[in-house]
This record gives sequence, C-alpha cells and structure tokens, in this order.
Amino acid sequence: MMNLSAEYLKKIDEIVEEHKDKKGPVKLMLHDVQKQLGYIPFEAMEKISQAAQVPVGEVYGVVSFYTQFTTEPKGKHVVNVCLGTACYVRGSQLLLDRIKILTNAPVNGTSPDNLFSLDATRCLGACGLAPVGVLDEQVFGNANINKDLENAIKRIIKEEKSVKS
Repeated sequence: MMNLSAEYLKKIDEIVEEHKDKKGPVKLMLHDVQKQLGYIPFEAMEKISQAAQVPVGEVYGVVSFYTQFTTEPKGKHVVNVCLGTACYVRGSQLLLDRIKILTNAPVNGTSPDNLFSLDATRCLGACGLAPVGVLDEQVFGNANINKDLENAIKRIIKEEKSVKS
C-alpha cells in the first residue's frame, strides 16, 4: 500500500465531511474520491467506513462490485473497450488489440508513460452501438467502422508529443 500525500488525505477528509450525514453516503463518497484522486485508496475506504459507520469490508464490497471504481491509479486518459456479447460478436476484441498496440498499455493496465489506462469491460449499456469504446467518458459507437476512437487516441498522442518537444 502506498503512502498518500497530505493533500490527498485532506481531499478525502473533505469529501467524507461533506457526505457523512447524507442518506446512503458510501457510494457518494466513493464517487467523489474517485473523481478527485482518480482511484480509491484503502485509506479512503477506512475513512468512509468510519464516517458511514459500516464495516470496511462493506465499503470494499461496493468498490469491487461496481466497475466504475478502481483501487489502482490510472493513466491520464482511460480507455474502456466493451467485451460484452453484442460488442464481442461485432469485433471488439480486434478493437481492443489495436488500442493496446496504439497506447502501449496492457489490457487492464497502464502504459509505461502513464498516458493511457486500457480496461476491458463487460457491457457498457450501449449494445445497439456495438462495438463500443469509451475514452475519458466519451462514448464511441460502431468503433470498428468509423475509427473515431482510434483517431481520438492518435490526437492525444500527437498533442502529448508536441507538448514534450
């Protein structure tokens, strides 16, 4: 377990304080921690557990149940590719393989430069648009045909290279 900075601990405390008296605060707190830090560290789960007066195992159960939550830091940009049935039969595995090469990120991992995290997910709820990919919360449907997702990733890579130059 990594040690969190004082800044991160302060953000967690502020989130817990804001939601602790609300009804069903656990998910609200988790969502805000994820939004602020990019992931949910164990220290946050402990503080949420204490504030909501529920066992830490219950908080962890919520984190591990919902795919929107992660306990690992993510890259600057997050790509999700659906491997649900509708997407899979329409070629999402090929899409995932191309994006893996393009981003240099392993599936369910982060690229060495921390620019991209690539996650294979189950059903994003947009089966009619299969195959579906999501880049930083922007949904790309029919992703094998229109190549918009891959072009957006290429744009990010190009922008990052120009910033570093």
